[in-house]
Amino acid sequence: ARPQTLNKELLVDHLVLTVIAPDQPGLVERIAQCIAAHGGNWLESRMSRMAGQFAGILKVAVPAEGYDELVEGLQALNGQGIRVLVAESGIEPVCTWKPIHLDLVGNDRPGIVRDITRLLAEHGVNLESLTTEVAPAPMSREPLFHATALLAVPLDLSLDQLQDKLETLADDLMVELNLRSDE
Repeated sequence: ARPQTLNKELLVDHLVLTVIAPDQPGLVERIAQCIAAHGGNWLESRMSRMAGQFAGILKVAVPAEGYDELVEGLQALNGQGIRVLVAESGIEPVCTWKPIHLDLVGNDRPGIVRDITRLLAEHGVNLESLTTEVAPAPMSREPLFHATALLAVPLDLSLDQLQDKLETLADDLMVELNLRSDE
């Protein structure tokens, strides 16, 4: 059964869409037009242009009776070169984690993301969001790797313990790493 919520006496489905297409003006408008034309409501999104491609992930609400038509409409965008992958949203888990922000910078090299995410996964830490980029250093113009992330840290994992593990790894990777809490 699709996850549904009661909203103004109507059953509403929530979809998570992944979109990728060659970047061009009007691309987001075509996606938004398709969603609106089928009674959908664009709730939240993260979108970006990279290497000439436009990619995004978004959450859409749609009345249950319009679900199939919206999915068909989104899939029809493929004819315009817009690939859309549709997934039904899952049930949001009860909050058993604390939000921690991670900032990392260091000389670029292969494996930084793999090594950091491996350590996080080993400690039950989930990535809520991750943004990375490689940019030239201000003076030397050497490529610097930058990462910012929002981590979902289990309540039973102390921030000091996580900080110690990450600092050890940061020393091995030769990167600077900072954790901070909103508290």
